[in-house]
Parts: sequence; C-alpha cells; structure tokens
Amino acid sequence: MNDRKVRRQRRRSRNGFVDILNGLLTLLVIGLLVAGGAVLYGASQFYGDGPLTEEATFRVEAGSGLSSISTRLEEQGLISNRYIFQAGGRTLERVSIIQQGDFRIPAGASMADILREITEGDPIRYAVTIPEGWTSWEVVQRINANENLIGEITTIPAEGSVLPASYDYVPGDTRQSVLDKMQTAMTDALAEVWADRQVDLPIETPEELLILASIVERETGVASERPQVAAVFVNRLRDGMRLQSDPTIIYGITKGQATLGRGLRRSEIEAKTDYNTYQIDGLPPTPIANPGIEALRAVANPDSHDYLYFVAKGALPSEGHVFAETYAEHRKNVAQYRKIADEAEAARKALEDAEAGQAADAPAAQ
Repeated sequence: MNDRKVRRQRRRSRNGFVDILNGLLTLLVIGLLVAGGAVLYGASQFYGDGPLTEEATFRVEAGSGLSSISTRLEEQGLISNRYIFQAGGRTLERVSIIQQGDFRIPAGASMADILREITEGDPIRYAVTIPEGWTSWEVVQRINANENLIGEITTIPAEGSVLPASYDYVPGDTRQSVLDKMQTAMTDALAEVWADRQVDLPIETPEELLILASIVERETGVASERPQVAAVFVNRLRDGMRLQSDPTIIYGITKGQATLGRGLRRSEIEAKTDYNTYQIDGLPPTPIANPGIEALRAVANPDSHDYLYFVAKGALPSEGHVFAETYAEHRKNVAQYRKIADEAEAARKALEDAEAGQAADAPAAQ
C-alpha cells in the first residue's frame, strides 16, 4: 500500500515538472515569436520607404550623437520612428562614423538610406571663393556677407596675407576660422614659392616677393602674361629704374577699399606718396592686393627677356599687353594704344547716341 502511494506521488511530481517545463517552453516560443515579429517589423520600417515626399536637406551639427540626430530626423518628418533608427545605427555599428555637414535626402529615403548618407555620403559642399587680386578689405566683405557662417570679422587682415582660392566650410563655422584658413594657405604657399625661387632675383625677402607679386597680379588679367610682366619689373629693379605702376598709385588713394572709377590725374602721378612707384625707388611698403599662387610663382621664376616697358594692347584687359625694350619703342606702342582707345570711345558714344535717337523716335504709349 505504501509503495503504491510513493509511486503515485512520483508520477504526480514528474507530471508537474513536465507541466512547468512545457509552460516555460511555451513562453519561450511565444517570446521568440514576439521578438522575431518585432525584429521583422523593425527591419521592414528600417529598410522600407520613408515618409519624406520631396527631397530635403538635413544638417548634422558638429558633435551630434545618434540619439539627437534620430530625434531631429523624426521631428522633421524624415523618419517614422527614432528608436528603430537608433537600433539600426547601433546594430550596423555606424555610430562612430557619422559625418558633420549638410546632406541631401531624397524623397522616400529609408532609414537605412539616411544612415548610409550621413556616414558614407558626401556632404553638400559650401565654399568661399576669393578671386586673385582682391584686397583684404574685399575679402572681409565677402566672408562677412556669407549667411552660413557665424561671428563677425571687424579687423581687416594685413594686405597680401590671404591666398586667393576656394575654401570649403561647414555651415555654422566661424567667419574667423575661414579667414584663418586663407591666411595659413598664404603663409604655406609663400614659403614654398620662396624656397623654389631663382637665386639671382633682386628681391631679398619673402615679403618683397609678395609685394611684387601683388603688383603683377593687378597689372595683368591674362594668366599667361604674368611671367612676362614679372620679368619687366625684375629687370627694372636690377637696372635701378622705378616701377612706375599705376595700380600702386591707385592703392595709395583708395587703400583697397574702393574702386577709383576714373583715370589717374597728373597731380596724383606727381604726388610723392609711399605707394607712388613713379616717385619712389623700389617697392611700396606693403602689397597692394592678395596675389594668387601663379603670380607668386611668376615673380619667383620670371621669364628671361630684356623688356622694360609694357602697355595695354587694346581696349579690353583680356587682350593683354605689348612689350618693349626701349622707351622709343614704348612710346610708339602707347600712341597705338591711345588710337585704339579713342576709336573704342568714339564707337561707344556713337552707339549711345543711336540708342538715344531710337528712344526719342519711338511713339509715346497711349
């Protein structure tokens, strides 16, 4: 009798354990199904088409983390669920390679597409471009006018301290940081060019090379002429002749903060100022503009010729100059230029008169 009771108790115990085990297994299966369903749902949301109906630009600020990025994406309607985006980013191990900048997000982009764009794509390029021959005042005006940058530049940098080029930036960068890049680029370029200069130049310092390069830059707008023009000034320095450069006089008048808008007066040519190279020997005290890399190289390695003079070839700067070795030859070239200039001025006035006549003959509006 006792044995039968023991056997029954053992069977009940085994059955209870099996029931518990079955229950646990059932819960595990249900949990796996729920988890699997959640993963499948998350994956469908992560890789499926997003809610964006037209192309948009999304900005990743410097130092932004995945959490703040996903929150802003959701707030701007680029994704449907910030938590799924975060989970996808961490699962794919993309958190550490998120880039700073602005990114173009196409319509219907999935979360996976957006994550790929901000980690592997190219940010929209923003750049400040400084033309060759601009003055430092003009440089500051352009940088301060850029609405994507912050801060304000209130002090005009030294003339000639900026290397003309295009400089990339990220929206939100400071204006001063962009200017610093430009000045660092000029420091590096000038050092490189100075190290590669001809050894017999009548120029003693990198600063003198910079000054002469700024004059060359302002004297010609034709790139191929720079080594020729540089050689004329180098020849004059060697011979002890004055440079006689009109742009230096103009800079002395405007200080690079305006255009003269007229021809030079005789009184201005005869006035002895620090920048009037008709009246002073050698170079002016500072650059008169920011020369480009090619103007620097032209002065460091000018052409080899005996020209001492040049004058504009025609009415347009793009026509370049005609060069001469002697003053007599130069005077002939000047006379030819003046004839061309007078003819161009006469044609311009004739065209203005013809247009004015046409306007006067036109019937009045009823």
